[in-house]
Amino acid sequence: MSRDVPIHSWPGSYYINSDKRWENGTLSLTRTTVNFVSSQSKASLASFRLSRIMEIKMESSSFIFSTLTVLEEGNVKHWFGSLKPNRVVVYNVLEHFWRERLLSPSSESRGAVCQPSKGKELINLVAGAQRRLEDTGRVLSHQGEQFDNMMQGLEKIDSDLGVADKLLSELESPSWWPFGKLPWKAQQEAKAEDAARAAAVAAASKVSGRNKVITSIPAVVSKGGDSDLKPGCLLVLVSSLEVRDTSCQLLHRFERNEIDEIRVHNPYEITVRQRFIGKPDVCYRFLSAKMPEAMSVLEMQYKKKVEFTSEYTAFKTTPVSSPCDIEGPIGNEGLLQKCQDTEVPLEVPAGDLSQLQVHVLQPSVSQAEAQELKQMLMQLKNLALEAETELERQDEVLDVLTSSTDRATMHIEKHTCRMKRLL
Repeated sequence: MSRDVPIHSWPGSYYINSDKRWENGTLSLTRTTVNFVSSQSKASLASFRLSRIMEIKMESSSFIFSTLTVLEEGNVKHWFGSLKPNRVVVYNVLEHFWRERLLSPSSESRGAVCQPSKGKELINLVAGAQRRLEDTGRVLSHQGEQFDNMMQGLEKIDSDLGVADKLLSELESPSWWPFGKLPWKAQQEAKAEDAARAAAVAAASKVSGRNKVITSIPAVVSKGGDSDLKPGCLLVLVSSLEVRDTSCQLLHRFERNEIDEIRVHNPYEITVRQRFIGKPDVCYRFLSAKMPEAMSVLEMQYKKKVEFTSEYTAFKTTPVSSPCDIEGPIGNEGLLQKCQDTEVPLEVPAGDLSQLQVHVLQPSVSQAEAQELKQMLMQLKNLALEAETELERQDEVLDVLTSSTDRATMHIEKHTCRMKRLL
């Protein structure tokens, strides 16, 4: 039996062709295999790798309706029935992980070889760039806070100037005018307020970098529990998370400040929740073979909101099956050949090696290092997009600061002239 912890499990029944009967048990999906274990004898009735699956279909049999069939290499057909919550959910999950190839053939075999120095150098370079970008982000954030404080001060100045303008207008009004302001003055101020309101609406309608997509992964999506899992995709944006169906129609949008919890059940399954007072929470469940790519970004964006369950801990502490510990009906020759593929080439005298052979024998970046580099580059992309978004916001704030300062200076000069005329 596989040592991997199941990603997902469903109760159901399996048809034993030799005995011509159905056996109740549990169908489970792991990182590399699909297993069915009997609930009575606890024996494994079926176990095969994802890479050996040829076809997954929803069919009906003469014995039981609503069955799910999996065709394995060698024309071996497995029948699963009475699946709960329903066979459509199981089909969507199995078909997704089979299609996405949860672990490619090259990544299934992880030998105990030393990490190449070239990969380590690349990782160190990317890590150094990430630290520099994080420092730059902190400086930009501090600078943005200073701009926000300046905007608050200017808003207070504008409010005080408005009060001063009202008082001066009352002092300038003749004693016989009962409304406190001259009619032509009120019309001019109304026009100015309308123009300012129109400018604010135009500025708000501008497309900003907050809607830029950092990463997008295919996923099996369900609102609430796992009884209605359907194919879709998860989009990670700079300022939000978007849930879309297979036709790219928006199902729901989680704003970054509205997300209350991201619960990680295992490296391939998460739940995003938004809580409300007085009405039901909005909760979406995601299963994806590409979830580790998105998690590297989610852990950075939502550090305080990501929660890891005990299932995740058990999943991470479970070792992955070695290349020579492979289940399923595979011949000894194929297994021996797979293990021999990972051996080190024989030694050849240096004088007999051509430049091409020397280049081939040089250590390259391993699959694990490539995956780590990919995740680090995703984090760098996230940091760069957030820095770009903050710079765009600060540019807009600077424009507003400039116009507000000019307007305040003009109002102060005008009020000074009006006060001199009153004196």
